[in-house]
This record gives sequence, structure tokens and C-alpha cells, in this order.
Amino acid sequence: MSREIQSTVKSRLLLTLKGFCMGAADVVPGVSGGTMAFILGIYPQLIDAIKSFDLVWLRKLLSFELAASFRQAHFSFLLPLLGGIFIALLFFTRVISLPGLILSHPELVYGLFCGLIIGSIVILLGETKVKGMTDILLLLGGVIVGLVIVTLVPVTTPDASWFIFISGAIAICAMILPGISGSFILLLLKKYAFIFDAIGHFKFDVIIAFGLGAVTGLLLFSRLLSWLLHVAYHGTLLVITGFLIASFWLLWPFQERVYETIRGKQRLIESSPVIPASLDETVIFALLLMVTGVIVVMTLHWFAQKRAI
Repeated sequence: MSREIQSTVKSRLLLTLKGFCMGAADVVPGVSGGTMAFILGIYPQLIDAIKSFDLVWLRKLLSFELAASFRQAHFSFLLPLLGGIFIALLFFTRVISLPGLILSHPELVYGLFCGLIIGSIVILLGETKVKGMTDILLLLGGVIVGLVIVTLVPVTTPDASWFIFISGAIAICAMILPGISGSFILLLLKKYAFIFDAIGHFKFDVIIAFGLGAVTGLLLFSRLLSWLLHVAYHGTLLVITGFLIASFWLLWPFQERVYETIRGKQRLIESSPVIPASLDETVIFALLLMVTGVIVVMTLHWFAQKRAI
């Protein structure tokens, strides 16, 4: 096997592994695949890949220019990534029930993810090098907006098609934005159960409205994010770092959590961080997993930098 083929295989396997990490994150309430993509250093590439599905790509596809459409749509990046996400969703719902572990041992699961976020923030703040009042305001702006979102309480909303469309667009935007969970947004909009009931009972009027909203939101928001990352990378990075800092409100392992039974399953609808009353076994293990998460991110970052040299 030539070096070029070996390099390609390694690259695809690494993307699959990163997709697996993104899929695992999607299973945890309050964490999004976008957050994990950001941690793993593939966020700008992911946004550009989503943005590549445009009218030019559609024209090539309809003209049966399959090779050209395949190259434009970044399938060599997306397919192994989506494969890893799919494997993770199956593994953490069928083999090891991560949702079950979250209900039985939330401190341990959130401790690990909290550590991943802490490590990412340390790296990002080190790379962005906050200087001057403008940088501070951008960072604080991200924190404030993020906190406003994650501390919202569920509200009553209409079931009309136009609002289902808007819900789909908002949820998908949140899903690709680091620090914010798309599922959590649907819970806030009181549309989580409604959407999944529609899917389970094949209510195509709801499914189509939601799907069109999601596609529209994804295509438009990915272009906005791509533009921001290309023309104002430093400022955008600071705002996203602020979102990640705000996500501590949900990811801090020690919480008073409020769950609601939706479609027979417990779903997180409200969460308030607390300081543990005592240093018991659970608290110690959660803190150790937090440290482990920090070490994992730092190690991945070190290897990425070494590879880039």
C-alpha cells in the first residue's frame, strides 16, 4: 500500500473517530455535535462542507455530473464523519445506553464533558489572545447571549405550520452552533414531543414543515457562519468561546435538574448549577473525569499541532 493511500485511509479513519465523538455528544442533553466539532478542530471545515450544497451543486447533480458534484459537496469529508456519527448513535443507544447513564449517573457523564469544554476554552483563549476592550466585549457578549438561551424556561407556542418551520430552522442552527443544543431548543419551544410524535405517526404536514425549516436554516446559517469565520475569524472565535463558557450552566456536573416525561422518556427541561454539599465518592469521580476531559483535549491539541509542523 502506497504512502498516499495509507495517508488517505488514516485521514478517513480519523474523521470517522471524530464523527463518533460528535455523535456521542449529540446524545447528551445540553451538548451539541457542533460543540464537539469545535473541540476537535474541524468546525470551519464542517461549516464549509455544509455550505457547499448550493445551486451550483444541485445543477451539477441534475446534469448527472456526478464526479464534479461529489467533489464540490466535500463528500470525502462528510461521509466518514456521518458514518462515525451514525455508529456512535447506535452504540450509545443500543450497546451502552448513554441516556440511561445520564439519568443514573449524571455527575459522571457531565463531569467528562465539562472537562472537554474547560480544555477547549483554555486552548481557545490561549490562541485568540484577548487584547483590548473590543475583544473583552465580544467574549462577554457571547457569554451573555449563551446564558440567556440556556436559562430560558419552556414557553407555550403555536402548532401552526409557519411556527414548525421556524422551530426547525432555529433548532438546526443551534445544533451546529457550539455551546447550544438543538434538542434543548426544541424543549424550550415546547415542540420536542410534538415533532417526534409527528415523526412516529407519519404526520407529513408537520414533518415537511419542520424539514423545510431545518434545511433552510442549515443552508442560510452555515453561509453566515462560514462568512464570519473567513472575514472575522478572531472575533467569531471569541463569541463562540463565550457560548462555550455559558454552556457551563448546563454542563457543570452538580446540578438541580428538572426532567419532564416526553414520549415515555425523561427529558431535561431546566437545570441550575449547585456546589456539592460534601466531597463524597461521586463528587471525587466526577472531578477526576473532569480532569480526564481536560487532559484528552490538551493531548488531541498537542498531536494536532505536532502533525501540522
